[in-house]
Amino acid sequence: MKKYLLLICVFAIAFSSCRKTVESPFDPTEQAKLDDKAIQDYFLSNGITNAIKDPSGLYYTINNAGTGAHPTTSSNITVNYTGFLLDGTQFDSQSSYFFHLTDLIEAWKIGLPLIGKGGTITMYVPSGLAYGSAGSSKVPSNTCLIFTITLQGFTN
Repeated sequence: MKKYLLLICVFAIAFSSCRKTVESPFDPTEQAKLDDKAIQDYFLSNGITNAIKDPSGLYYTINNAGTGAHPTTSSNITVNYTGFLLDGTQFDSQSSYFFHLTDLIEAWKIGLPLIGKGGTITMYVPSGLAYGSAGSSKVPSNTCLIFTITLQGFTN
């Protein structure tokens, strides 16, 4: 009798360990739709009517076009910037910060070449052009962001 009980326990443990948890796969297209709606709702709530939508899904307003040439995606840039979540929470801010544009999130690679030195842009960023489903230490996964950036200078 003890052998049968032991055998039943072994089978129960073996079969219960094989059970798979089914998770819905991440759908970037669906997330992009959710992000676009969140950004549109933000515009509606805040009376923003002048944002331009890039084909990538990035929305932006150029507050000051700046002067001269514009950076490229391979430029080294110096910027002042502030980053916010759509709920207004500031998650980052830096002054005179030096970056290699190639090392930054996709939204910056798209938005910063639109302004020249001294220019300021506000970008409304869907999560797929920011930190995506991975998030970061300061930004939860699948979070839309707002950046206000002033381009102090750049080198190519």
